[in-house]
Amino acid sequence: MLVPGSASQSLAAALAAETGRSLATPEYRVFPDGEACASVPEFAGEEAVVVAATVSNDALVELLQLQDAVREAGASSVTTVLPYMGYARQDRAFEEGQPVSARAVARAVSTGTDRVVLVNPHEDGVADFFAAETTVLDAAPRLATPLPDDLADPLFLAPDESARGIAAETRDAYDRGAVDYFEKERDYDTGAVTIRPSDADASGRDVVVVDDIIATGSTMSEAVAALVKRGPERVFTACVHPMLVGNARTKLATAGVERVFGTDTVEREASAVSVAPVVADAL
Repeated sequence: MLVPGSASQSLAAALAAETGRSLATPEYRVFPDGEACASVPEFAGEEAVVVAATVSNDALVELLQLQDAVREAGASSVTTVLPYMGYARQDRAFEEGQPVSARAVARAVSTGTDRVVLVNPHEDGVADFFAAETTVLDAAPRLATPLPDDLADPLFLAPDESARGIAAETRDAYDRGAVDYFEKERDYDTGAVTIRPSDADASGRDVVVVDDIIATGSTMSEAVAALVKRGPERVFTACVHPMLVGNARTKLATAGVERVFGTDTVEREASAVSVAPVVADAL
């Protein structure tokens, strides 16, 4: 039975349609003192697949409660699907005395599950932090599905060299176009970072800037603003995880982005395609 967290209800429903599995209807409550309680009153003792993006601290606590609730209800085994794993970018201590937050979260999640399924964590090495069996899925090819069919001489750009792979996978799924990446230059005296397109010619072409996540939109909008000076026909952005917090969408529009495409790992207005087929194959 599929058990959705409150932030992943659409994805869980899509997974139910994709797999034919039944869908539990959890209850999400908040007590007067602010404490939450996620329960599964309709659950019968069987395999449980908890599907919960940890997009906030509350969502993380809710996930831990759902894991415990299905165990209490007699689940024969528990698989935890993390469409989006919060804290995954804190995969090391960046300064002395800081925590490795991804490790702390992984340890907590591992206590209540037999298996973990991750979708495009920021670094694949995050999987090593889990004590349970962990599978890492790649949903990047799904980003090609919602793109316009008529892209003109498309150029798929990554925001930096490390993300070139995800741009290449999107291009391969789209089945035509070139791949390149933005270059970052750091002034080590001031700490300022300058982002500029590589030497790829964008003039008159449709450009898709691809990354695993768009959070605040600051880096992406800076990159797009530099790109627009080179005269592209249209600019789109695509990402697996469309967090788009605060005024991120406005930043991108102001920079010149025509449309943002994302998946339902994080359920937002930009979630134009589901990762359900990818997850279903792993269950």
